[in-house]
Amino acid sequence: MYSVGGISASIYANRLRAEGMGSKDQAVHFAGQDYEALKQECLESGCLFEDPYFPAEPPSLGFKELAPYSSKTKDVEWMRPTVPKACFLIAGDCWLLAAIASLTLNEKLLHRVVPHGQSFQDDYAGIFHFQFWQFGEWVDVVIDDRLPVKDGELMFVHSAEGNEFWSALLEKAYAKLNGSYEALSGGSTTEGFEDFTGGVSEMYELRRAPRDLYRIIGKALERGSLLGCSIDITSAFDMEAVTFKKLVKGHAYSVTGLKEVNFHGNNERLIRIRNPWGQVEWTGAWSDNSPEWDQIDPSEREDLHLQMEDGEFWMSFSDFIRQFSRLEICNLTPDALSDDSLSHWNTIKFYGTWRRGSTAGGCRNHPNTFWINPQYKITLLEEDDDPEDDEVACSFLVALMQKDRRRYRRQGQDMHTIGFALYEVGCQNVHLKKNFFLSHSSCARSETFINLREVSTRLRLPPGEYLIVPSTFEPSKEADFVLRVFTEKQSETEYVSSCILLFFFTDYNEEITEDDIDDSFKAMFAQLAGEVGFEKIFLTDGLKKVFIISDKDLKTDGFSMESCRTMVNLMDKDGSARLGLVEFQILWNKIRKWLVIFRQFDLDKSGAMSSYEMRLAVEAAGFKLNNRLNQILVARYAENEMIDFDNFICCLVKLEAMFRSFRDFDKAGSGEAEMNLTEVSSVLKRKSIQYPFVKLFCLSNFICYLA
Repeated sequence: MYSVGGISASIYANRLRAEGMGSKDQAVHFAGQDYEALKQECLESGCLFEDPYFPAEPPSLGFKELAPYSSKTKDVEWMRPTVPKACFLIAGDCWLLAAIASLTLNEKLLHRVVPHGQSFQDDYAGIFHFQFWQFGEWVDVVIDDRLPVKDGELMFVHSAEGNEFWSALLEKAYAKLNGSYEALSGGSTTEGFEDFTGGVSEMYELRRAPRDLYRIIGKALERGSLLGCSIDITSAFDMEAVTFKKLVKGHAYSVTGLKEVNFHGNNERLIRIRNPWGQVEWTGAWSDNSPEWDQIDPSEREDLHLQMEDGEFWMSFSDFIRQFSRLEICNLTPDALSDDSLSHWNTIKFYGTWRRGSTAGGCRNHPNTFWINPQYKITLLEEDDDPEDDEVACSFLVALMQKDRRRYRRQGQDMHTIGFALYEVGCQNVHLKKNFFLSHSSCARSETFINLREVSTRLRLPPGEYLIVPSTFEPSKEADFVLRVFTEKQSETEYVSSCILLFFFTDYNEEITEDDIDDSFKAMFAQLAGEVGFEKIFLTDGLKKVFIISDKDLKTDGFSMESCRTMVNLMDKDGSARLGLVEFQILWNKIRKWLVIFRQFDLDKSGAMSSYEMRLAVEAAGFKLNNRLNQILVARYAENEMIDFDNFICCLVKLEAMFRSFRDFDKAGSGEAEMNLTEVSSVLKRKSIQYPFVKLFCLSNFICYLA
């Protein structure tokens, strides 16, 4: 079995996703650990599970404030729950995170994160597992139940019930997923919402609430979304402080309903709030025993109070805006909703990368490179059907999430500053270049560029075709990302750098004979060729001088051994490892033509091209490639994001050779070529290197394998 790495690993991952891997029914095994198999091994051996991938050792705690040998981790012990009648989960408690508080309102969502059938009694083996949504996939995380204890107390999350441990175990699994406990610092409710549901979150500052917020909340409730609200605190002393009308600052509430009632002949908008802890409730207008209820129809009053839970209360929508600071909505994907009567968002997601020199162009402040960012097209087909809204518009959410940044905190890295912009593009289906963005303004964008894991924005635009360009704020910042688009109505989306045929090859081969070659060139060839094979002549100082004598500004002292051999392989038709006069003339013409292109795109005349200049130059030479291929070429031929003339020529020669080789195998002209491993090796001329057996190649993958 061959190992699959680099680009081939990406192809393999996409294939697994297409087969359902990472869905809620086929969660990915984190670190390859299978909970059922490991548990069975422990039961058969009689040993409690000890996790080798997240050991009970100091590095699992952290790397800075919780680093090994720090004061905060001194005398920490890792202990298994041993209290009498230790319980895994006592239903009804909701004290973990604000996101978990909302999860407990939905048993289906809770038990997706906390799978059924786990306890400290039945078949106990010291092993537990939890499932989290991570960047587009569900991941199953296995842990042992050794928890960090200091001075006889759990160091981190723990239950008010001394014998319940599910929250502490869930937190440990989440810490393992992110690399350490310390990596979890600085999180947000929306981040928890998403990792526990797979939904997409949006946040509203209520002091700047949009005019249609009531409508937004109503539609979110219709879709089964999770909604949370809170009151900001100004200092640590404010935490859990109770306001004059019994609202708790810094406390996570849930929004559970909306209703309009007839009050004194006018429509009064009400909102229902739940305090997951129960006990303390709002005492202002429309609270449980307020006089406002006496002014509405008794049957309506009874209906509104009938389904109330402990800690749940009504208040006017205007009071809600005044009293609370922030509203967070987690919009769920269709697979998270069990009630078929609920409306569903239409969802699409893309996996992308920003790579230095090829796809990390930065924001619009950097016009020379902004266009190299990945581009995604969305076609809004149908406007909203809201009878109260006269505007013809389509509502949708765009959410951009950078991947795995918490895991890099140990190396001193953190979140990049990210955002996105949208452009109206009409029917164009190609990766747009610099000139387009210089002459067109964005029609919408993320509210801000911010260094959070995800930035999301709710938008409304007329039906049409739009381009989404996600980017980091500064160019050359590398990261993987997931872009998700949630639309109320049907839409069409595509990655414009790969869904359309985005590479072509213009064959510049000339049909010439010896009679077409002038005498001076024949004389030069005779002088260079002598009695040896032409590959050797390519390496002589004389040949180098012929090519660069009038090009002193080029940063090259001639072609390298690799470049020379690549050129011979390209032009050598008879397998002699030598080039004849006609073959040399054709090669000479190609190189002179490519030199003109090099000069054209070496904009600062430095004798070397930047990686984004190279991208344009490669296209001008007849090769139009998608982002994945451009990334490979930059990684292979650029040094510090700069490409000299020698590497540029070597790149073009290899591209032409690969296009020709593929065309030879694709005899039907279908865009796919069938070949076995021997044939692939013959193309590579490197039989000692083992490649995965792939029977069917498309041109893009063919180049990825051979570049």
